Amino acid sequence: MRFEALSHVPRVYVAPVVDSGVVEKLRALVRIPTVSHADEAAIDTAAFEEFRTALAEAFPLLHDHLDPHPVLDHSLLFHWAGTGDGDPLVLMAHIDVVPVDESAPWQHPPFGAEVHDGAIWGRGTLDDKGSLVGICAAVEGLLEQGFAPARDVWLFFGAREEVSGPDAPAAVEELRASGVTPWFVLDEGGAIAHQAFPGVEPPLGVVGVTEKGTTTIVLRAEGRGGHSSTPAPGGPTARIARAVVRLEKRPFAASLPEPTLELFRRIAPHAPLALRPLFANAHRLQPLVKRALLGAGAEPAALVRTTMCVTTLSGSPAHNVIASSATAAVNLRILVGDTVASATEHVRKAIADDSIRLEVVEANEPSPVSPIDDPAFELISTTIGEEFPDAVPTPYVMMAATDSRYFTAICPRVYRFTPFRMTKAQRESVHGYDEHIGVDDWLAGVRWYSRLIEGLPA
Repeated sequence: MRFEALSHVPRVYVAPVVDSGVVEKLRALVRIPTVSHADEAAIDTAAFEEFRTALAEAFPLLHDHLDPHPVLDHSLLFHWAGTGDGDPLVLMAHIDVVPVDESAPWQHPPFGAEVHDGAIWGRGTLDDKGSLVGICAAVEGLLEQGFAPARDVWLFFGAREEVSGPDAPAAVEELRASGVTPWFVLDEGGAIAHQAFPGVEPPLGVVGVTEKGTTTIVLRAEGRGGHSSTPAPGGPTARIARAVVRLEKRPFAASLPEPTLELFRRIAPHAPLALRPLFANAHRLQPLVKRALLGAGAEPAALVRTTMCVTTLSGSPAHNVIASSATAAVNLRILVGDTVASATEHVRKAIADDSIRLEVVEANEPSPVSPIDDPAFELISTTIGEEFPDAVPTPYVMMAATDSRYFTAICPRVYRFTPFRMTKAQRESVHGYDEHIGVDDWLAGVRWYSRLIEGLPA
């Protein structure tokens, strides 16, 4: 099905006053190391309690007017009553951040929230305290003006997003029990992405309409072990190493889901002249488009296929001991059209070794595709055009996983968009080092959230 580009209808909008103090609030909250771990015993619960207290102090009107409600240990659910009875909007972000690799060459302390060259540097500035504090700042600014939204708004801030914890499913069940059926849900993901495609000059306002499924398979090879002075061929580590190499040589086949085809139709007028016919006719020229993307780098290539990456390896506990068991964890991001079962079978066939046991330790199917020929998507696109007039709004398949995937159980319109300008280097810093956000870019994101809330129809 082909969707035409949606028109941008001008709206009357009065920007809230955003002073420099709100930037200091972001910095203060980034400094709190709310690091999540799969092992709950390793979590610093005091940091999460400190964050909750600091958030309440930073945004008193939000906490006074929006009826905050805790979910499980540290997550928060807020309800903002609107003036109408239309289905509500749900805005999401998460409190927790991933651990910091102490050996990584950060230019500035990861929890220092220092300002250098017009940017705030620190873990969580992009993923995802920038969005969380941006949402709160927008709501606080609107409340200061006496504004009430045209329909209810719910805010959900999860505390264990980075470890796929139970908080988001618990929030979904609370909303379901209250009879809440959202009009649409908006979580992190996407961006005003600069340098998204070679040769495409304008930034893309990419809105995730689905996300890949996240699945992890552990490969395990076993043997007798023994002393390293008498090794035998074909031991566990050798077989695991061979399996890893075979996976590298057997990537998944490329495919182009409908959101990706629509993306190319929308960016075609902005592509280099030689590529415009290819992108404009991507549906008919899929083999050529796939080939072009697979050769354009890791980010474009991931748009068109299920990816797999060996992330952890383990073997012997000592240098002079032959491993009796060796493992490799394979993290897969499953594209729409593939399934956990089909991806697992691909891995099994690729390694071609019956002596290696496969164990699926995490299994998430790709999310359903949300509509783009729809007033909710049009509101998001229109708001992008108003705050970022140089950007090209477009749907895309999000490659990472978010808590929003759980909300597809109660809402058919789940979108992922982070309203911040990001260079390629910034996007690569997420979960890496040197994560940072421009001060002006963050303030523009605060305005974007304000515009979105003000634009809600009755």
